[in-house]
Amino acid sequence: MSADEKVKAEAVGANFDRAMFLHVRERTRKVINDIAAAIHPGMLEEDAVAMAKDQLRAAEMLRGWHGLHVRFGSNTLKNFGQPSEPGVALRDNDIFFIDIGPVWQKWEGDGGDTFVVGNDPEMLGAQRDVRDLFGRARAKWLNEGLSGMALYDFAAAEAQVMGWELNLDMSGHRLADFPHAVLHKGALAEAPFTPSPELWVLEIQIRHPDRPFSAFYEDLLLTDHTA
Repeated sequence: MSADEKVKAEAVGANFDRAMFLHVRERTRKVINDIAAAIHPGMLEEDAVAMAKDQLRAAEMLRGWHGLHVRFGSNTLKNFGQPSEPGVALRDNDIFFIDIGPVWQKWEGDGGDTFVVGNDPEMLGAQRDVRDLFGRARAKWLNEGLSGMALYDFAAAEAQVMGWELNLDMSGHRLADFPHAVLHKGALAEAPFTPSPELWVLEIQIRHPDRPFSAFYEDLLLTDHTA
């Protein structure tokens, strides 16, 4: 890819504002944690989604550039955009993740995280390892300037070493002032160049090799990252 093609892939709109963009990231992470704190065993996934919409509405972030996903148990295996199996309730020992892509004023947010209720050791391990793998991949990008393609090759290999399977259908993407899709629609995993900070979302989804659950984490690629 030529330098001009990278510039085109990383274009921003007239409303791009770094400070506000990072502010929306903080708001997004807070809403994810607020939603998670209100989820409890016995709750139906559909009720959790309705509650999440209320939380986003209260934060003035209900409008989104992508759909809201709250996935319980076996529904965590669903790929982005796939409908959940209906009627799934969160069990006493269970796993769930939240994936939101809200818009606040002129700027997009995007974030996802995994949470565990109870004490299932493999689910707790997935929650820990998905965040760890995100951190390892981010460090590799930061320290070695990996391309998006190389970044996902690294993440897939690391996931296998850790005992998980990386879902490459969750392949990262651009983020910008709304809507980023008019600027660039390509996946991070397809980028043959080093992605610039504060413009790309790294998505990591790891599946258990035998049991029906996965864990998910996504955030902006930043030079200074705090979870």
